[in-house]
Amino acid sequence: MKLSVSVEGDGFPVLCLHGHPGSGRSLSVFTKHFSQRFQTIAPDLRGYGKSQTQQDFLMVDHLTDLEELLDRHHASRCLILGWSLGGILGIELALKFPERVSGLILIATSARPWGDHPPISWQDNLYTGIAAILNRLQPGWEWNIETFGKRSLFRHLVQQHTSATYEYLAHEAMYAYLRTSGAATRALSTALKQGYNRLPELDNIQCPCLVMAGEKDRHITASSSLEMVRSLSNCEWHCYPNAAHLLPWEMPQQILGDIDRWLATHPTVTQSKS
Repeated sequence: MKLSVSVEGDGFPVLCLHGHPGSGRSLSVFTKHFSQRFQTIAPDLRGYGKSQTQQDFLMVDHLTDLEELLDRHHASRCLILGWSLGGILGIELALKFPERVSGLILIATSARPWGDHPPISWQDNLYTGIAAILNRLQPGWEWNIETFGKRSLFRHLVQQHTSATYEYLAHEAMYAYLRTSGAATRALSTALKQGYNRLPELDNIQCPCLVMAGEKDRHITASSSLEMVRSLSNCEWHCYPNAAHLLPWEMPQQILGDIDRWLATHPTVTQSKS
């Protein structure tokens, strides 16, 4: 499938892969920053955003789509930044095409993901619906955050209930949720039910890796991310207290600063092979 994609900047390609639900625009926190130095390639994965399909598919189809995307943009080698599902796909690409992946930045993800999300009540759904609608109408409204946001399912996605975080939720999360298809949800659910686990193969990944997790992540726990880190041979690990699954929207400057420092100590991940 020919994916809808946003390309910004010039230079070494950085493939930015979103999570579920998500779209390429969900990664603006990264693309705005890194497109100042690199070429950022942020696709809507199959079944997400503007890359809609009516047909069911498998997770492996994402890899075929992404291979075509890299070929289309003449990216023989790229750095991959993947958030949640995007990180899982980054791992899969590094295993399938090691010569094309110079490095991995893996955020709130794991090669054997598991969560500890508590049961969802009708009150959770009610408060989430109200909080989301009011936040869309008036992004970052403190009264809404205090009255509904902190009682809603947002409390499991973020720990820092700031106006800035809720503006990301209003402008990017709502669109991503509404534009995530049933086919995409079924593809991910099928893979997880089959017991997705790539830990045994991780020793085949030799490129530099940076793994970042929120200590309070209930969707893909920090423990499952750390399990992956221990199986990677060339990896730097950051776990942030008072942060959850949407940590790039909770502490963007901290996350971007730590990535910049990692890039500075691993210059080869943004250099083309001679």
